[in-house]
Amino acid sequence: MRRIALALGLALALTAAPAAAAAAPPPPAAGEAVAVPADLTGREVSFPGSGGLTLHGTVLSPAKVPSGRPGMVLVHGAGTGTPRTKLMGEAVEFARRGVSVLVYDKRSEGYSTFHRSYSALADDALGAVAALRSQPGVDPAKVGVWGLSEGGWVAPLAASRSRDVAFVVVVGANALAPLRQQTWAVAAGLRKVGVAGSLVERAEPNLYRVIADGGMFPEPWYDPEPTLAAVRQPVLAIWGVHDLLTPPEETPPIFARALEKGGNRHYTFRFFPGADHAAHLTPDGGVTRLPALAPGYADLVGSWVREVGAGRPPLASTSGPAPEQATPTVPVDRPAPWESAPVQSAVMLLLIVAFAAYPVTALVRRLRKRSRTVLPAAPRVLSAAGLVAVLGSFAFLFYLLMTGGKLAAPGPVLLGRPVVWLALQILALTTMAAFVRTVRAWRRAGTRTERARLGLLLAGGAVFLPWSLYWGLLLP
Repeated sequence: MRRIALALGLALALTAAPAAAAAAPPPPAAGEAVAVPADLTGREVSFPGSGGLTLHGTVLSPAKVPSGRPGMVLVHGAGTGTPRTKLMGEAVEFARRGVSVLVYDKRSEGYSTFHRSYSALADDALGAVAALRSQPGVDPAKVGVWGLSEGGWVAPLAASRSRDVAFVVVVGANALAPLRQQTWAVAAGLRKVGVAGSLVERAEPNLYRVIADGGMFPEPWYDPEPTLAAVRQPVLAIWGVHDLLTPPEETPPIFARALEKGGNRHYTFRFFPGADHAAHLTPDGGVTRLPALAPGYADLVGSWVREVGAGRPPLASTSGPAPEQATPTVPVDRPAPWESAPVQSAVMLLLIVAFAAYPVTALVRRLRKRSRTVLPAAPRVLSAAGLVAVLGSFAFLFYLLMTGGKLAAPGPVLLGRPVVWLALQILALTTMAAFVRTVRAWRRAGTRTERARLGLLLAGGAVFLPWSLYWGLLLP
């Protein structure tokens, strides 16, 4: 029963999602060669990852740089089976700065909505490091890892496990627990388009707590600080000023504190103006990502890697404009027993049954021609408004999750609320008003059967009040 309501909401969201745009060309199949610019050389490689899974990638190298060059493995952000082409733009630019770059297809086996392991992903990265260290022209003592977003948890973990990793570069990395970061990211995207109130302050964080408790958000409370404290290699950390997915103001001090705790002062922090989470240019404060990298980003990576490879790792420094973070993150604690996923599933099923039973029994009686009595209006309104409010709220919240609420796509906003959420709040108020009037109808009911039907409906209304307060439907 733990995932029943969650699965129901997911199905509703799937039916509510808009039709996808024209499909993009399919990425290369695993192991298939990718196109390489004429000024670079490409070499296809395969290597074992965690659990013996064979992974495939491409090594891009500068055509005219002599042997003994540094190497860097690129680690993807979140997503299952992400093809290497997703990071080919970064790989090409880094290779043009004199670095041999291994970019590989991310695993899909053992990685899904319900399960992932940063430990396994770190072992995949170490398998790639071993493969790159053995490539012709690469100095095995100068091979490091680069991680984007989720890779910002994975790359330091790989480095903490192996001295074969010479350095760490992270982009859009986060030093907070994944659930706290994701909750903030979705709220930040919603606030970016003017959403305020209970949707971002109550409903959205509560939803993430429930789905994490229900097993739909893997590694939700992973603590990256101990791993960062165990990293002894030089670290280059890069953030876009307009990062909407990682809190760019809160994360760097935590990074620095953890590295310093482990005695590592060879870290360089750099903020890029006009850049988003991936250090790509953005025209609208982080909502839209352009293909182009932030000016100077690839140059910084190339020069920093060369300095580290030459045995001159820079000491602790921070530069660039101050990042923009409109609101702080808030702790996302584990849910209390009464608000856990099983309890929320049970409550949702109870509400559906209570609100749906009244019209269903009326239909059955009518089909059997047992009654032609005109039903009072209040119970019918309570049943309809309550049922739509319950199903609609979960459908809308899951729609935000599935369609990228973090990219600010909640639909039209009115009075600080998405129009859909505002309509659901109106339905919640209507439900409670109808509940009061249904109490009167129950008292006047002429038969035990009718009193029982109305009693079940009123039980749903009584549960709906605390439920709707918890989810913010009855809050401003």
